[in-house]
Amino acid sequence: MTRKPLVLGLVLAQALQGQTAYYRHAVFDNSQQADFYWNSFAQAVAPSTLEGKDWRLPVDTSVFLSPPNALRLHWQSNPGGGWDAEIHLVNFRNRWPELSGHTLYFWVFAPQAIAAGDLPDVGLSNAREGLQVATFPGSFTAPEPLGKYSGDLPAGRWVEVRIPMTALHSASIYQFDPEQLQSVVFHQGRADGVEHTLVVDQVHVDDDLAETAPLRTPVHVAAQGYERHVVVRWDVDSAESPGLAHYVIYRSLNGSDYAPVGIQLPGIHRFVDWIGRSGVSASYKVAAADWHNQISPLSAAAGAATRAMSDDELLTMLQEAAFQYYWDGADPSSGMTRENIPGDDRIVATGASGFGIEALVTGVDRHFITRAQGLERLSKIVSFLEHADRYHGAWSHYNDGSTGHTLPVFGMLDNGGDLVETAFLMQGLLAARQYFNGPSAAERDLYQRITRLWESVEWDWYRDAPQHDFLYWHWSPEWGFQIHHPLIGFNEVQVVYILAIASPTHGVPATMYYSGWASQLETAQSYRQGWSGTTDGNHYANGKTYFGIPLDVGVGSGGPLFFTHYSYMGVDPHQLRIALPPRTSRTTGTSL
Repeated sequence: MTRKPLVLGLVLAQALQGQTAYYRHAVFDNSQQADFYWNSFAQAVAPSTLEGKDWRLPVDTSVFLSPPNALRLHWQSNPGGGWDAEIHLVNFRNRWPELSGHTLYFWVFAPQAIAAGDLPDVGLSNAREGLQVATFPGSFTAPEPLGKYSGDLPAGRWVEVRIPMTALHSASIYQFDPEQLQSVVFHQGRADGVEHTLVVDQVHVDDDLAETAPLRTPVHVAAQGYERHVVVRWDVDSAESPGLAHYVIYRSLNGSDYAPVGIQLPGIHRFVDWIGRSGVSASYKVAAADWHNQISPLSAAAGAATRAMSDDELLTMLQEAAFQYYWDGADPSSGMTRENIPGDDRIVATGASGFGIEALVTGVDRHFITRAQGLERLSKIVSFLEHADRYHGAWSHYNDGSTGHTLPVFGMLDNGGDLVETAFLMQGLLAARQYFNGPSAAERDLYQRITRLWESVEWDWYRDAPQHDFLYWHWSPEWGFQIHHPLIGFNEVQVVYILAIASPTHGVPATMYYSGWASQLETAQSYRQGWSGTTDGNHYANGKTYFGIPLDVGVGSGGPLFFTHYSYMGVDPHQLRIALPPRTSRTTGTSL
């Protein structure tokens, strides 16, 4: 959780186990936008008013419970009017949006005192449309006066509100399920004709929260300055404290006055503080906080300064930040790369793990981690792959990181081998085999284990039949080649043909590079034209110029960048040469 969206990815790259539990409870903690909250909705019907921006709730950066911001409701309820302020749950791909708990908690702050009867009503919904549910099984609760749970609000003091969701009554034709909460909705209550302001923060769901033991203070705080931001790191002296909700990071620019600037999730001991300019010295302290906002003593201070950096230093900074996704965000059981974070923690991705393996090589070579650390992680990955489900040597697209069993994320037919994902994985493994090729027994053993995996991939099986011109993406023991997706270039799957031709045990003829990848058949022409919507490059060769850049091969204006990135993670394109196979146009060949 950082102060600028640009730096958010550097922190999310290190998501660990703590995020799973956290996002089973958190509805709102902070906005990544400085002026409004994206996952919200604000609307008023005259003569009532509600402050909003682009139909969303504004953010308050001066009053908050968890830094650096909170949500602000500023309204005037008038007879004949109405208003609606909604806070929506953040949903993540491949994550079932099921919350854990039956009590809704949040904190409110009133700059001026508000009587209980003048507070808005509150309702809950299990749909993103709030109270305007038109989707099955949409359900929402009957409005309840907020003052029933908060009482009169004094001026200038945070008050915790607790609403037992199981006691609320459904106002829909379907029963409301607290675990499926999607929207917390404030709307007009008594029309008193007076302007009010209410700041809302730390919206979360849980079962009744007991008081927790005092939280342990983080230790070994360190800070490292870059050109426009500082990375703060810390440790815990043992296991994280029970009841930990998040860490709070405090910053001082004068060495004495520390102010909270952000929070970080359990399990992540790293925070990026975006300062925005170089030449700034800052000191940091870190504390632990529970859901009742009880905060541990602050840690010892650590200081750093932002400074102008060379291009090489900036590239190293970016490379290390990207490396952290694969290093800290890996599945703990298998070492494999998760499909997305936060998401379904079971799902590890085969191709992405190939990129993660190459990131390990880079991390060792750039001294982000030690060689021993890289070797240990790679050995864990190889052990997993040796026992994971395979289909004629190919792995599936997705596996369960704990069991190694196939997960058909893309549907019923996607329950077998995925040759493309296997190729992305294998190019990473082969790069690691070459890098970790030292004289130690551990590296020799790893070399041999990767070799066995490499030699057991049956690339030729995925030709479907000996006379076929293409390799095919999928095969399933249940469905066979029913998906029947041919691999045709130019796109990200070039490396499949390169590896299939190079295989020492299950190779395919080198001519398949031209009959499949660079095919001139009508099937290939239709394939290229079908997804590009243009005849440019439908014969593989292109030869046109787009935006002043000549494009030798590829359809349209070249397609997305991953088309050219993925196949060259482990293959140097400068080592490929132009060849003229018989009776074909000039195409890109390989010197294998």
